[in-house]
Formats: sequence, C-alpha cells, structure tokens
Amino acid sequence: MKKILTVVGARPQFVKAAVVSRAIADSGDFEEIIVHTGQHFDANMSDIFFSEMEIPLPNHQLSIGSLSHGAMTGRMLEQLETVMVAENPDFVMVYGDTNSTLAGALAARKLHKRVVHVEAGLRSHSMVMPEEVNRILTDRISDVLYCPTETAVDNLAQEGFANFDCDIVCVGDVMEDAARYYAAKAKQRESEIDAVINGQDGFMLCTLHRAENTDSPERMAEIVAALNALSRNYRIVMPLHPRTAAVIKQYNLELNAEVIPPVGYFDMLKLLMSCSLVITDSGGLQKEAYFFRSHCITLRDQTEWTELVANGYNTLVGASRAQIVEAVERNLGVRLADVGDLYGGGKASSRIVSDLALRV
Repeated sequence: MKKILTVVGARPQFVKAAVVSRAIADSGDFEEIIVHTGQHFDANMSDIFFSEMEIPLPNHQLSIGSLSHGAMTGRMLEQLETVMVAENPDFVMVYGDTNSTLAGALAARKLHKRVVHVEAGLRSHSMVMPEEVNRILTDRISDVLYCPTETAVDNLAQEGFANFDCDIVCVGDVMEDAARYYAAKAKQRESEIDAVINGQDGFMLCTLHRAENTDSPERMAEIVAALNALSRNYRIVMPLHPRTAAVIKQYNLELNAEVIPPVGYFDMLKLLMSCSLVITDSGGLQKEAYFFRSHCITLRDQTEWTELVANGYNTLVGASRAQIVEAVERNLGVRLADVGDLYGGGKASSRIVSDLALRV
C-alpha cells in the first residue's frame, strides 16, 4: 500500500485535512501518516480540531511554534526531513500557505519525494504577505497542484506552469466539503457558544490575525477604531487570536467589541450560521461566509479569493476606518442569494484521492 505523509500545523489545515483524511481512509488505497508541526500551539487553535473533527491523532508531533518566520521554517525543515527519511512516503501532501506548508514541500523536494499541494494556484498579488511567498514557492516545487478554482488554474498558466514538470488539476475547494459535512453535526451539538449566539438579537462575527494588520500599529489603530465605532450601535462577537490580543495590548489600544476566547471549528460554524455579517482578514473565513450566505467585509488590500469580490459577495476595505464602517452599514443583514457554485459543490476531497490513486 502506498503511503501519504500529510503535513499540518495551523487551524485552516486541520479543517482541510479532516475531509481529505476521511476520503483517504475510505478509499483503502493509501496509508496516511500525519505530521503536526505545532505551528498553532494553543489547545483551542490546535488540539480541539483533532478531537472535534475526528481526525486521527498525529503520528508525529514536532511542537515547533511561537518563533520568527525564519526560525520556525528552518526548524520545521530540519525535523520534517528526519521524519520523511524514517517514514519514506510515496507522496507528501501539504495544504494552503503557511510556514508548515513551505517547510513540508521543501523537505520533500530535497528528498525527491512527490509533493502534492492542496489549494494551489491562489494569488493575492501582494508579496508583502508571507502567505503569498509561501504559496508561490510551494507551487513551484510541487508535482501535483490541486486547484480550488479555475481562477487558480489561470494564475498558474499566466506564470508559465505549462512549462514546468507538474500536473495541474482543478478539483474544487475542500473547505466547502468540510462546511457541508460538519454544519449538520454542529447544529446537533450543545455548546457554551449557544449562550453567545442567543444572548441578544443579531450580531456580526469578526476575526483579526493577519500579520499585515497585526504587525502595523497604524492599521491596527484604524481597524480597532472602526470596530469601536460600530460597537456603539451593533453587536460584534470577536473570537480573539492569542497573538492579536497581545498586539492590541502592546499598541495600547482599547477594543470595545464582545471578545470571546478562540473557538473550535464546530463553534465557528455555529457563529457563521447565525451571524448577520462577517468581518475578517482570514482567507478561509471569506469563503465560509459565502458558504453560509453572509456578506464578508475583508480587512485586507487584496484577496486570493478574487471571484468572491467579482461577484459582489465580498468587499475589500483594507484598514480604513471610514471604508470599514461604510461597507458594514451598507451590507449588514444582506443574505446572499443565487450564489451559484464557485467551489466545486463539496466533492473536492474525493476528486483529490481518486486522482492521486491513478498516480501510484
């Protein structure tokens, strides 16, 4: 039986790996070895996803986190190489655009292992974002690139990937697979988040963690000012990333939103299904807002999910207080209708595993 070594380390990767790991197990064609780099070290940002989403516990836990980009990626590269030599996989599967993604791809490429990149071809066209650097480099050294959208395929074509020794396949987005599968389970589970959802009439959901915002005192001051202004008239529920909480304190900012601790995936789904609007700088949450028919206000200057903006489901506002407030008030409570099928209809995981089985 052929072996897939899966590298994960951050919240979005746990979500994506959950549905693909289930498809791998159901196929019976592969043995999967899961390596958790430890990039997200907080239990609410890591361990809870394995237990809630029924992902097999990692075969290897590297516990590398809370370091600079260079130190983190370097240590991951070193330890992943050791694991890959010991496990000798046929494929190394990486997800998305984190330091764990790049380190996994680099380690595999150096050892001449076939690299599989799930969520390939995405571009924000902003090299200031560390995620953009990670995704471009990972794509370039991958053997199989599974793209979530035709836009992603077009991005690779424009960059000359037809001239590279790789295969590009549009399979759809595994995040939609997860949203569809776990939403029903989330509805059935009682949780402390129910009291937050039912505490008052209506709320907006906000998350904030991207380095392009948190590393900038000016951007953070503008965003916090906008949230405080909106909080005078609207309820904003904000699961706060530990790093963001530290930055807000460091910059001596006062945030008046309804701050709650980070939540697990099921509770996040409940919040998404109940909120009237999403404000975020997350990549994944932009799509999840679309999956649950909420408009998304994105606290970034660019997005890799350009089709959401083009279709009017997402509004880019950067870090401008005025633009944030205006966009929220214009779109609050608007439910998306006739959204079509931008992301594959929830069948991406089975397509990935079926395609990979042809490559053994």
